[in-house]
Formats: sequence, C-alpha cells, structure tokens
Amino acid sequence: MRALVVYESMYGNTHLVAESIGKGLQTTYEVDVVPVDKAEPDLIEAADLIVVGGPTHAHGMSRDRTRQAAVADADADKPDQNLTLDPDAEGPGLRDWIPGLPVIRAKAAAFDTRIDMPAMLTGRASKGIGRLLRHHGFEMIAEPESFLVTKQSHLETGEATRAEQWGQQLAQR
Repeated sequence: MRALVVYESMYGNTHLVAESIGKGLQTTYEVDVVPVDKAEPDLIEAADLIVVGGPTHAHGMSRDRTRQAAVADADADKPDQNLTLDPDAEGPGLRDWIPGLPVIRAKAAAFDTRIDMPAMLTGRASKGIGRLLRHHGFEMIAEPESFLVTKQSHLETGEATRAEQWGQQLAQR
C-alpha cells in the first residue's frame, strides 16, 4: 500500500511535521513525502492514503498575500525571529492545488501547523484543507490535526514526535 504526504511549508515547520507523519506511516505504507509543487498526478493516483497539511495563516489556509508576507518576514532581518524559508516556500499553496485535483475516491487526512494558542484565536488551516479534500471525493479517516509552533515560528518541543505518533495512528485505520 502507498501513502502520500503533501505539504506546504514556509519556515520548515510543516515540512518537518510532514516528514514525521511519513515516518509514522512507514509502519504500514510505502511513503512519499513531497511539497505541493511536486505532488504529481501519478503520485496522487497511486496513493491509497493522502495526508495533506499546511501552515495556518490569518485563521485559515494560506493565500498568495499571506505567503508573500511570510517571505518578506523571513527576508526582514529581525533579531528576535531568525527565520529561514523552506526551500519550496515560494511554490504554489494548497489553496490553489487542491481545487485542481480530479475527483478521487481515496482515504485522506488533514493537518496544519499553528501558533500555540487556542484554535479559537488562531484558526486552523486543517479544517479548510479537510473540507476541500472531501469536496474532491476523499474519505476523511481522522479529524483535522494541529501541530503547534512558538510565536517565533519554531516547532514546539515534542511536536515532531507527536506527528510521528499521529502517522502511526493513521496507518492503523
């Protein structure tokens, strides 16, 4: 069986979470972990399970404007931030990619990264990701999941391990 983990990442946190989820899925699946611009139709069609995730921007999925702002923040030499762009940060976002998918009858799950505050205040990109995936025929096998980052945009301690465990749980379903 094959699993595909597709991610959008600005500062590398969502990328790291995606890799950790992929590691957890390897207990059951052959796994490909790819940025959204490398999620080619043949990979999608070959997958029995697709796990999709991205960062939470402005209470939901990123938009062109919020992605450009994230790039500008990384370029601004702020002493308290120390942000580095993920190599694929300037590629397309999930909001643009998902609507272009054909209707697919496969299993799926959605995740996001967001600041470590109540979801009521931050929003959750994973809910929008899951909704778009359902509209394209995917069967969601888990509730959307959030992995937390600090206000300085660094993954919270233990979140990579939690992501791997979540991947193992997905593999068992």
